[in-house]
Amino acid sequence: MANTIKTLSDGDITRKALSILHNNLVFTKTINREYDDRFARSGAKNGGSLLIREPNQFTIRSGAVMDTQDVTERTQTLTIATQRGVDINFSSVELTLSLDDFAERILEPAMARLAAEVDKVTIANCYPDVWNVAWTTITSKPAHGDLLTARAKLAKGLAPTSDRALMCESLQANSLISAGLSFYNPASELSRQYSRGLLGDFAGFKMYETEMTPTHTRGTATNVTPTVDLSAGTTSIEDGVAVIAMTANLTATYYHPGDTFTVAGLYAVNPETKARYGHLQTWTVTATTTCSAALKEIPVKPTPYTSGAFQNCDIIASHATASNAVICATGAGNDTCGTAGSSYVNALAYHRDAFTFVTADLEMPHGVDFAAREVYDGISLRLVRQYDIVNDKFPCRIDVLFGSKAIRPEWACRIIG
Repeated sequence: MANTIKTLSDGDITRKALSILHNNLVFTKTINREYDDRFARSGAKNGGSLLIREPNQFTIRSGAVMDTQDVTERTQTLTIATQRGVDINFSSVELTLSLDDFAERILEPAMARLAAEVDKVTIANCYPDVWNVAWTTITSKPAHGDLLTARAKLAKGLAPTSDRALMCESLQANSLISAGLSFYNPASELSRQYSRGLLGDFAGFKMYETEMTPTHTRGTATNVTPTVDLSAGTTSIEDGVAVIAMTANLTATYYHPGDTFTVAGLYAVNPETKARYGHLQTWTVTATTTCSAALKEIPVKPTPYTSGAFQNCDIIASHATASNAVICATGAGNDTCGTAGSSYVNALAYHRDAFTFVTADLEMPHGVDFAAREVYDGISLRLVRQYDIVNDKFPCRIDVLFGSKAIRPEWACRIIG
């Protein structure tokens, strides 16, 4: 009896390609993923933007007298405008291959490269908005204590204890595996570490090792000169961007997006009770900012609020009238922040819902050899193939359209070293 070999069909290719892409994703696979088919419906175009509603927050009345408050709902805009794809060309002879052969020879390397690119773009877009930081000793790899610091930062932001992950690169992973050997672990976790070098679960986080872990390059701003006038308030909103205004700065220095700093006397608060924490609130810079002799505002996240339902910081009494509160770039011990202009790996500890990744259906073309589109676990992938009669080839393109955003950055923390 003759062998029966499963040959390729358009649906088989797309489903297999999407499965391979998903399996190769690391960061993107561990965060909130949403699929929105409105972008491909005729008459339902919305410019590629989604509005994400933020949780409402309220103030508490003290006593019996009613004190009503207006409900002000806030939203964040997520733009779905990033298109990435991989293009391949195969012959009519190769179409007779079985699906597994085709996947191993062509789809797997193509999808691995596409997955790496999607992860890289998503991580680069999300990590600079994370203001919580846990600095290791400069030039040292993360230790168990650094991971516990990150855990505490998430707890202070009221992140749920489930669905927490840590993304780190290989040398950081080596350090954490070594640290974990001295603690009690279930036999299954120890087996994974010894036999396969996998991190497993540790300190409340599911560990993921990936070389897509971002490296952040610091700006050249220092801790010496920049100051803030806390007596005049901490922030203003200009063109929809929150800024902290400096009263002095060091000319010809600059901040990079993702640089973090604290302001002396400006402390973090509990998001619910508004009780002051024992640590300074950290801010992350959202755009490249060059200092000059003139006063300069630093665009930041989060938007500073010192009162009301959205309060996220508190000025201590000794600094309430300060006109020269010092801006301090965050670092180990809050004073040694590494070398200006140098690069440092940023491992990420986060809850699943700190970030979101959204894909949308791309239009299906007509007049081609075939076009197929599949959705798998919140990721939409389109494959289009055409016939090249001159060369007897089938050029094929695989595309994904997506957007990403840090929607709850307080539920994440960077471990920098």
